[in-house]
Amino acid sequence: MRIDKFLKNARIIKRRTIAKEACDQGKVFINGNSAKPGDEVKAGDQVHINFGSNTMKFEILEVKDNVGKDAASSLYKIIE
Repeated sequence: MRIDKFLKNARIIKRRTIAKEACDQGKVFINGNSAKPGDEVKAGDQVHINFGSNTMKFEILEVKDNVGKDAASSLYKIIE
């Protein structure tokens, strides 16, 4: 699954266009490498996002296309 779509489905970022912009601006990293919006992610990947002064690092546990609001947080585990 594309990183921009995963961030939207997991409800880490509210809209896919904002997730795409974050990737284009170099604020998203997959396993330590700068991510492009179309980069594929899989279970076990570590993602690091810089939101201005806030940062979030998490590991992807599962990749699903359609996820309910309650189950969205089960797709990842926050590391930092």
